[in-house]
Amino acid sequence: MNPKNKIVSFFYSIFVNFHCLNFIKKIENVVKAMKYSEKIFFFFVSFIFVASSLFMLFKINNSFLVEVPAFGGSFTEGLVGSPRFINPVLAISDTDKDMNSLIYSGLLKISKDGDFQLDLAESYEIKEDGTVYEFIIKDEAFFHDGVALTADDIIFTIEKVLDPVIKSPKKTNWEGVLVEKIDNKKVRFTLGKAYPPFMNILTLGILPKHIWEKVSSEEFPFSKFNIDSIGSGPYKIEKITKNSSGIPTAINFSSWKKYTLGRPKIKSITFKFFQNEKELIKAYEDKSIENMSGLSPEVASKIYKSEDVSNKVSLPRVFGVFLNQNTAPVFLNAEIRKALDLATPKKRIVDEVLFGFGNVLNGPIPNNIETDIEKSVGNTEAAKDYLLAKGWEENEDGILEKTIKKEKMVFSFSIATSDAPELKQTAEILKEAWEKLGASVSIKVFETGDLSQNIIKLRKYDALLFGEVVGEESDLFPFWHSSGRNDPGLNISLYANITVDKTLEDLQKETNILEKEIKKETIVSEIQEDTPTIFLFSPHLIYVRAPKIKNMTLKRTSFLNERFLYINEWFIETDKVWKFFE
Repeated sequence: MNPKNKIVSFFYSIFVNFHCLNFIKKIENVVKAMKYSEKIFFFFVSFIFVASSLFMLFKINNSFLVEVPAFGGSFTEGLVGSPRFINPVLAISDTDKDMNSLIYSGLLKISKDGDFQLDLAESYEIKEDGTVYEFIIKDEAFFHDGVALTADDIIFTIEKVLDPVIKSPKKTNWEGVLVEKIDNKKVRFTLGKAYPPFMNILTLGILPKHIWEKVSSEEFPFSKFNIDSIGSGPYKIEKITKNSSGIPTAINFSSWKKYTLGRPKIKSITFKFFQNEKELIKAYEDKSIENMSGLSPEVASKIYKSEDVSNKVSLPRVFGVFLNQNTAPVFLNAEIRKALDLATPKKRIVDEVLFGFGNVLNGPIPNNIETDIEKSVGNTEAAKDYLLAKGWEENEDGILEKTIKKEKMVFSFSIATSDAPELKQTAEILKEAWEKLGASVSIKVFETGDLSQNIIKLRKYDALLFGEVVGEESDLFPFWHSSGRNDPGLNISLYANITVDKTLEDLQKETNILEKEIKKETIVSEIQEDTPTIFLFSPHLIYVRAPKIKNMTLKRTSFLNERFLYINEWFIETDKVWKFFE
């Protein structure tokens, strides 16, 4: 049999010997009878028909396919500063917190709707009018070395937080909380009184007792496990690269297959650490990193022109000028506070200082966004006319003053702020605008630690240019309830309002969502009317990310490290499957 006949026989055997079909025989006979030109036309038409049929089958098949996340892929991110404490008890710097977010997990985590979802916990129950919390730990909760996570690990972690020798920055959160082991997988927390924000504290990452128990309190900050860390979070450390001084320059992470919320889809992540922003940008331009965080607004504005910069997510932070009426009696005058607010060029601050990465605010929570363009721009002339109409007069130096109860009140005060470049620039803009209003304004700049310990703590300022982290509505309590006017309270305007106090107290106990919103509106309205603070802006999260990363959720980000809250749902690789296999 010649090769041609062998091929024909092979295909005939595959297609069930089509010569048995009369229809095929007829076609063969017709083709044989065709002229050469007719055969060419016939085969051309046949080819078009077969190709079209295959194309249609391909399109129909694709219409039933859907793209789904698949395991695989990697990315490299650059950070300014090397980690020192990859330890939830000691983490201080932004880099520390970033690494902790990947390596450790807590009983709970913040959900996408702003509530809380189970992480290490299988379930929980709140008893005794909100003073007792009982948690059951998941059986499938494991540390990265394969050891099961138990109640002993949770109790051990909190003991370390409370250890006075260790000096954890989270110590105040846990003071007065009794922690008890009910059994190996059940733990109880007892509070002195109901405190709804306690749920947020339960997101604390858990240390493995079997790793740390032999480390003394004195050795705790110096242990190698502060870098070579083992947790139960979505990613585990695979490799640490250090320089000649022993400082980490890069850390490679791999997806933890036993993470309680499901193995993360992205297979591996590499973090590279740089000494400053200039080195970080160079690495990005050289394409040795794909993601960046911790950028200044100015640098981010240049990259934003051509790259994927996350800038639409507002951080829950409120920056403003908090007025201390105790040290600066001029602020006792409601017209002065209102005039300052009217004259403040808030939009200019957002445009020039934040380069547009922020929202203008008119209230104490981040969603109190000023929509009135005229108000956001500020109007010095209208504000000055308002004060003149209220009886204020210019003295020979052009400063406004007024005689109140036989005493001359001069419109003069100082602004205290930190040495952060953005805040110093903001202070200069405010000084310029308010001096046009008729005020005498001086600026006092302090190192951050000095500002916190010697100025804010002692309430030694006239006006404080500062920012507060404000989460859910219950978080308004420490900032605006009169009980927090003195240290360690956070009411840095020393604000007191009976209606606000009562509503804040009710809000903490309220469970009905609609009622909570009504109470929140009452609080905001009262504060806006009293103007104890000149609210300025809420900054945006600035994060340069690789477009290849999909399903990245940043909506509920309070701090930069919380961009990794749902990293287990991020993905790079995809597969296509039929819809009914999805």
